Amino acid sequence: MTGPGDRSGRDEAAEGAYAASGGFRKGAFGVSGSGDTSGFGGLVRVEPGGAVALHSTERPYGGWFDEVTDALSEAVGEATYAAAVRRVLVDRGEITYFVAREHLLTLVRALRDDDALRFELCSSVSGVDYLDSGGPAAGPGRPRLHVVYHLTSMTFRRRIRLEVAVTAEDPHVPSVTSVYPTADWHERETYDMFGVVFDGHPALTRILMPDDWDGHPQRKDYPLGGVPVEYHGATIPPPDTRRAYR
Repeated sequence: MTGPGDRSGRDEAAEGAYAASGGFRKGAFGVSGSGDTSGFGGLVRVEPGGAVALHSTERPYGGWFDEVTDALSEAVGEATYAAAVRRVLVDRGEITYFVAREHLLTLVRALRDDDALRFELCSSVSGVDYLDSGGPAAGPGRPRLHVVYHLTSMTFRRRIRLEVAVTAEDPHVPSVTSVYPTADWHERETYDMFGVVFDGHPALTRILMPDDWDGHPQRKDYPLGGVPVEYHGATIPPPDTRRAYR
């Protein structure tokens, strides 16, 4: 049996479970064989880590996705596009470009300025931590921290997503505030909650937590804490002592 500090056994178990499930998760809350009448036991979902680790969508992507991809490749050059875009995922009518961080600013400038693209607005910058997500274990080949950008073309009424992945040991991403000023406070919140450092940001400080706060609360390894609560004779334990939901 492995202890809380021994991740190797859990990582191997997660890899085995991921392979056995084919990248899908069934049911909810880890409950099985309980006579579930809620219907949640019949859920079949893609593993959270599966969206990161599975595949790249083959072309043609369909609709205007190919038009945007061709225009972006032409705007930055085929060699730069090949180096910058590591894979493309089309899912549920949305397209996501997984981008190498060193090419992020080149891409967003082209997406904003090229007449065939015209993604004038960055409507959202957010973070995701895929640690213990159910997919393959996070590591150098599968960075756990992702920064997600939603870009909108008001000219063509289109939306795309960019995603940049970094490790917790080197959580640096170029700031896009020089291209999209609306990203200013979004990047501050992503830094505050996930610890992603946006190089070149004009004032990268916390926006929700106090300046002297220790840690980043939305990272998966951040302690939940809490206090026990008594209610009608029953005791509800703190979140970090309850069972782990799957």
